[in-house]
Amino acid sequence: MAFGRLSSRPSDAPMSDINVTPLVDVMLVLLVIFILTAPLMTSAIRLDLPQSAAAQAGGSPQAIVLVVDAQGRWFLNDQAVTEIALREQLSQAARSNPLTELELRADAAVPYGRVVEAMGLAQKAGLSRIGFVAEVVSP
Repeated sequence: MAFGRLSSRPSDAPMSDINVTPLVDVMLVLLVIFILTAPLMTSAIRLDLPQSAAAQAGGSPQAIVLVVDAQGRWFLNDQAVTEIALREQLSQAARSNPLTELELRADAAVPYGRVVEAMGLAQKAGLSRIGFVAEVVSP
């Protein structure tokens, strides 16, 4: 290459790749802006809420145990009950706490119809949470 002469080499082809460096820089700046402003976007209203002596909302769910023995008799919380008394006590439990869970323990010899009847009584009383209790078989 001498002075005053242009190179006779053919020029390079135009670059067809996109330069993403400016795009990454802009995205990082936006990310920093969003990180800094996100905590400021939360509600800044301070409230002095009134206090109440009432029970906590949504009290802890309680459970009652309904046992159906091999003869088909009902025991609610280990006390023998008739069908009429069972309906009344289940309704009372549902009125006091609708989240009350009924733990149904049925003997293996009990006919399926008797278990379904107990489930129906619980649902009519307003108890929708029914749990079936069984023994774990060890291997």
